[in-house]
Amino acid sequence: MKWKKYTIETTVEAEDYISAMLDELGVEGIEIEDNVPLSKEDQTKMFIDFLPELPANDGTSRVSFYLDFDKDNSALIEDIKKGIDEQRIFVEVGKGTITESETEDIDWMNNWKQYFHSFTIEDILIKPTWEDIKKEDEDKILIEIDPGTAFGTGKHETTQLCIKALTKYIKPGMEVLDVGFGSGILSIVALKKGASHVTGTDLDEICINSVAENFEVNSIPEDKGSFYVGNLIDDEKLQKTVGEDKYDIVLANILADVIIPLSPVIPARLKKGGIYIVSGIIDFKENEVVDAMKNAGFEILSVEHQGEWVGIVGKNK
Repeated sequence: MKWKKYTIETTVEAEDYISAMLDELGVEGIEIEDNVPLSKEDQTKMFIDFLPELPANDGTSRVSFYLDFDKDNSALIEDIKKGIDEQRIFVEVGKGTITESETEDIDWMNNWKQYFHSFTIEDILIKPTWEDIKKEDEDKILIEIDPGTAFGTGKHETTQLCIKALTKYIKPGMEVLDVGFGSGILSIVALKKGASHVTGTDLDEICINSVAENFEVNSIPEDKGSFYVGNLIDDEKLQKTVGEDKYDIVLANILADVIIPLSPVIPARLKKGGIYIVSGIIDFKENEVVDAMKNAGFEILSVEHQGEWVGIVGKNK
């Protein structure tokens, strides 16, 4: 589907004012581009596999929005121009000009692929489906991933922390639960490392298709995994479906604010002595997660750091 993209040249100072004005005029969804580095608070709300190298912040900003290609948007654009001029009374708007271009959905879905290339974690080669295997990597355990719109290329520090911990504790024949499975990368690593079966839960339905495609690419039989949509924290039906006293390892590469309420639910899923591997934790949330895991009855085995991110391993007592 084609869209008309409109971009307002403005300032970082005026971003919120412009955004609020667009919302009042009925524009649904905007895109902001500036050179302001993400704060740690911002990073707790999102995962970014490929953190861009930004130039110095010069105070400029580009606020973009998308409208139907086949509709006459001229009246709305005139209202937006008037709105920009009105904002000049309250804030430095900058140029305030609007440029128009065309785009398609396929651009948004595929442009990120130029940043995802093969890499290794210990003896594992993680390769996008569109790249060839290099000769020097032929002896490694191969995992091919096309995350599509689901989280999980393996490039992010949090995923790497989970993979390193998983490879340390996984043994052939183990049963694994992957909470927030995304693209299925951790489940696939577990199976490639000898797990007999994996079960996964995620809030996003799109992940079901993504993990199925990645299982197929990696020649993993469908019956090696069972995946469900739902919130394991408070969905009692899902908790019963997942089962109790069943898993040798539980993985949760999510966010600290999810891991904290999730942790009390996990001991019932694990066998006695089972391993709980968590990441997605920005460093200033470390102590909160450690306390939540201890309160849930876990013995903390290790706390590892990679960049600003933390991975924690606990044992079910």
